[in-house]
Amino acid sequence: MQRIAVIGGGLGGLFTGALLAKEGYKVTVLEKNHTLGGGLQTFLRHGMRFETGMHILGGLREGGSIWKICRYLGIDIITDDQGEMSVRNNKTIVLRPTDADCMDSITYLKHHKTYRIPEGREAFVTYFSKEFPHEAEHIHDYVDALFELAEEVDLFWMRRGSDALFSHSERFLWSADELIAHYIQDERLRDILAYMNPMYGGVKGHTPAYIHALINVLYITGPSRFVGGSQQLADALATVIREHGGEVITDAEVVRIVVDDHQATAIELSNNGAVIKNFTQVVSAIHPAALLPLCTTGAFPKSYTSRVNEIPNTYSAFTLYIQFKENAFPYINHTCYEQDDYGEVWEHGEYDAHDWPKGFMYMTPADAVDAPQTYASKMIINCLMPFSVVERWENTRVGHRGDEYKTWKQEHVEKVLNKMELLYPGFRNTIQNVEASSPLTIRDYYRQPQGALYGMRKDCRNIMLSQIPLYTKVRNLFLTGQNINLHGICGVPLTAINTAEAIMGEKVLVERINSAG
Repeated sequence: MQRIAVIGGGLGGLFTGALLAKEGYKVTVLEKNHTLGGGLQTFLRHGMRFETGMHILGGLREGGSIWKICRYLGIDIITDDQGEMSVRNNKTIVLRPTDADCMDSITYLKHHKTYRIPEGREAFVTYFSKEFPHEAEHIHDYVDALFELAEEVDLFWMRRGSDALFSHSERFLWSADELIAHYIQDERLRDILAYMNPMYGGVKGHTPAYIHALINVLYITGPSRFVGGSQQLADALATVIREHGGEVITDAEVVRIVVDDHQATAIELSNNGAVIKNFTQVVSAIHPAALLPLCTTGAFPKSYTSRVNEIPNTYSAFTLYIQFKENAFPYINHTCYEQDDYGEVWEHGEYDAHDWPKGFMYMTPADAVDAPQTYASKMIINCLMPFSVVERWENTRVGHRGDEYKTWKQEHVEKVLNKMELLYPGFRNTIQNVEASSPLTIRDYYRQPQGALYGMRKDCRNIMLSQIPLYTKVRNLFLTGQNINLHGICGVPLTAINTAEAIMGEKVLVERINSAG
C-alpha cells in the first residue's frame, strides 16, 4: 500500500488526503496547530466559538461541484430546516442558505444608499437593471460574460477537459476591472459590480478576469453559511481519512524535509525530534515559500526558489470577533459590505492611517437553533490590511508582541467600531466582548508569508509567474492548496482532485465523483 504524508491540515490538505484515502492510500496528515482545519478552524473566547477564515460558501447547494465531492466522500450536507439538529453525525455538515432576495448587501455610507443583491442569474440582472435602467442591456451582456468565462473552466462544473491557460478566450486573461469596464459605462455601477473583490484579493489592473468571473458565478448561483461553525467541515474530512485507515495528527509541526537524490526520504517534526520515514509520497498543502526552507539545501533549482519568492502575495486582514449581549443585535442572513464612497472598492487593500478602513465585510454567523434565528450571538468584521502595517512586529510571536502592539490593535478596533456606529447608532451598547486578529495572526496560525489571505497573487500581466505547478523537482513531492490554482471553497477542493490524480497516475476522479450515488 502506498503511504502519503500530507503537510498541513487545512482545506487543501484535508480534501487531498480524503480523496486519496477514499482511493485506498494510507494517508497521514500533519497539522502544526492544536486545532485542525487551517482557515476552517474555530476558536473559543468567553464561551463563544468563532470561525477564523471560511465564512461564505458557494458550490455546496445540491448539484454544485463541492457538493458532489462531499457526496463522493460520504459527507452529508443538510440545511438546518431539514429536521432536528440531533440527526447530524461526524460526517454531516449543516448549512443555511442566505436569503434568496438578498444574498449580499452593499452600503455606501456617504450616500446612505444600500443595494440588496438577490441570488440567481436572472434576479441579479433584473435587480441591477432596475437600479441602473440606462445600463440594462449592458448588465445582461456582462452577466452573460461572467458565465461564459466560468464555462471555460471545465473542472468548475466537474467536467473533464483541458484548463491550459492558452486554450481560453482573450477575455479570460483581461484584468477584472477591464472586464467590468468593457461592458459597463456607469462609474458607480462599475464600482458596485467589483464589490466581491475582497473575496479574491482583487488588485486593479492585475487580478485576472477569470477569477472575478468564477467567484461571482459561484455566489450568484447561491451562497450558504455554516450553522454552528466551519470546524465541522474539517472534522468531517478528518473522519473520512480515519475511516479509510489514515490518521490526522495535530501539534505536529514539520521542521525539516530530508531530500536525497531528488526524493523526499524523511520528515522531521518539532515533537521531540520525531522522524517519519514510512511514506512513498509527500503532499505539501502549505505556502510554497514556507515549504522551501524546510527542504534540504539544494533540493530545488535556484531558478525555482527565486521564482517562488518573487511572486507577490495577496493582502492580509484585520478582523474583529464580536460577542453580543443577549438579544441585542438582529441576526442578518446575508453578508454585508460597507463602502465609504464610490470609486474606492479597489483601494481597500491599501492603508492610510487617517481613513482606514475605507470599507469592510461583516456578517452574523448562523447559530445552531431549532427555531428561525431572530438575534445574532456574534459578528465577524473583516477589514483588508497590507502586511507592511505590522512589519515592525514581524519578529514577534503570538501572545508575546508587547504593549505597543496591544495599543495599536485597540486603536484599530476603535476605528472599525466608529464605522459600525455610523451604520448602526448605539452599536457599542450591543457588545459584550471584542477580540481582534491582525495580519501577524494569519501569518503565524496559517503559515502564510505576510499573512496572505489568499496566498500568492495571480497577475494577468504576468500570468506564468504566478502559475505554480503541482509537480516539483522532488519526484515524490506534490503541491496542493490555495497557491496552486484558485483559493477558497471554490478552488481548493478542485486542486485537490488534480493533486490526487497526479499521485494516482490516472485521471478518473471526476468520473467517479459524478457517478457517486
